[in-house]
Amino acid sequence: MMLRDMERAPRRGKGIFHTGEDISRQHIQPVGHGARLAAAFRPEMAVYLTLTSRFYKIPKTLAHLANRRTKEPFGGNPRVFQKIEFNPGQGAGVATLWLTSPASAPASVAPAQGEHWKTRVSDWAHTVDLVPDLGRDIGSRIWWRGLVTCLSLCGTALAMAPGVIALPAAVPAPLSAAHLDQYRSQAISALALGADSGLRMGSTDAVAPLAETPERPQIELDAALGTGDSFAHSLSRAGVSDADAKAVLALIGKVVSPDSIAAGTRLHMVLGRRASRSMPRPLDKLAVRARLDLALEVNRVDGALALTRIPIAVDDTPLRIRGRVGDSLYRAARAAGADPASIQAYLRVLATQLNVGTDIRANDMFDIIVAHRRAETGESETGALLYAGLHRARGKDLDMLRWPQGGREQWFEASGVGERRGVLAKPVTGGRISSTYGLRSHPILGYKRMHAGIDIAIAYGSPIYAVTDGRVTFAGWHGGHGKYVRLQHGGNIGSGYGHMSRIAVKAGQHVKRGQVIGYVGSTGLSTGPHLHYELYRGNATINPNSIKFTETAQLSGSTLTAFKARLADLRRLPAGHKPAADERGEQLAQARPRHD
Repeated sequence: MMLRDMERAPRRGKGIFHTGEDISRQHIQPVGHGARLAAAFRPEMAVYLTLTSRFYKIPKTLAHLANRRTKEPFGGNPRVFQKIEFNPGQGAGVATLWLTSPASAPASVAPAQGEHWKTRVSDWAHTVDLVPDLGRDIGSRIWWRGLVTCLSLCGTALAMAPGVIALPAAVPAPLSAAHLDQYRSQAISALALGADSGLRMGSTDAVAPLAETPERPQIELDAALGTGDSFAHSLSRAGVSDADAKAVLALIGKVVSPDSIAAGTRLHMVLGRRASRSMPRPLDKLAVRARLDLALEVNRVDGALALTRIPIAVDDTPLRIRGRVGDSLYRAARAAGADPASIQAYLRVLATQLNVGTDIRANDMFDIIVAHRRAETGESETGALLYAGLHRARGKDLDMLRWPQGGREQWFEASGVGERRGVLAKPVTGGRISSTYGLRSHPILGYKRMHAGIDIAIAYGSPIYAVTDGRVTFAGWHGGHGKYVRLQHGGNIGSGYGHMSRIAVKAGQHVKRGQVIGYVGSTGLSTGPHLHYELYRGNATINPNSIKFTETAQLSGSTLTAFKARLADLRRLPAGHKPAADERGEQLAQARPRHD
């Protein structure tokens, strides 16, 4: 009879199978990696068992039951066969077992009587986990058994560990007081521990204690002139006595004015030994770079201070910078080596002749020449813009040269004609007109009244420029205009600038076209940062967009000849000019120190 209606219990860890009326419900209980089968077989019965679980494996007890040969208790030879099939295609593993017997069998299969004790121990070892995982099933009976086993093994190992026996050694002889003092004076262990113990090397009889810490014979100091700081105050702050400071100022004043020394200039000083701690140290040496071409040294000789001049050779050849405009004239000039101040001056000159925003193209070539001085020691100074040129791919080239005329510097074309075209220069760079000239409703007062200028909305703090040369007639607070500046120009023309955040000029001062006179703000009756710009003819206001004028200056005679010669010299300069070796040699030969 074949086993039918086989089914497995859904609970993990147990398998249940049925054989209808022939076999009652039986359980397969997992032990370690296998399962123990307890089933009663009837005569002439076939058992078909399928285990489907990744945790079950046919134990050796079943194999032993099928393979061992024992005497049949009811006669006949035993015919028990075992066949196990595993299906590797299923993830959980399937085992199939057939147990057949053609003869009648008792209700249970008893183990062989002659079974050896080793076999029983082996069977027990396969069904009992001797080394359970103590991290799983904590608190169970198997877990406690494993813990007791682990503690027993550890205790056995500690009990059988060998003891520690001290080794005998010789005891050093005690040191005498003399030897101990000698070792203490020469020991270095105190130095090694001094960082955290405060100990130090012991002194001998040749060492005498000091009443006070000795002073250094000299102190070298480096200082710098601060912005708005005086030369005398810098000396006093460094510790120079008043008498020495007055003597130094008197010596330097014979050569250059101490106030003319630029801020940031380095001062190197050496202060000598003083007679007592209550007295200031005397000044032994002072070195200062008074100008790019002159260094000064003050030294104490026979108790008195003496000045030494050290001329420095300087190359005054102007610096020429050329290049292609490309996407941005400013970035191209910066990449070529021009400083920002020179580029801004160059753009202002071009703005008097053309529209910088639309008339300059990518293939145009800019040409900038600035005053430049380079000392033999490596320092350099960049001066004013001398020449502004623009070689255009399409259109007329532009050549502008700076030339003195009428007591001031002006820009002239290559032909000797100085001319300013178009409207007055803009008082600010950028911005938009937010309110025009004429009658309007005041945004703060709420009623209509005359707006005597135009409002240009622009970012707070933007610089405000003089629209043309003139004299400052007023600079200060002016009612609703807030901080206000008024300029008087030629031709009975004046201009006013209101709502400034800061004023940069004083009344009575002469200003030039494009000079900064203040900064955009929102003082007075103002709703936001902007510039209120006015124009006057006489004492009456006029529309700033309605007036235009042109200034023309013509060079002639010997002045025009000198002008063209200067222009030709500058045009012959190579880009990035450096002094020739022979010129540098002549400059170095002429530089000789002079003593006063």
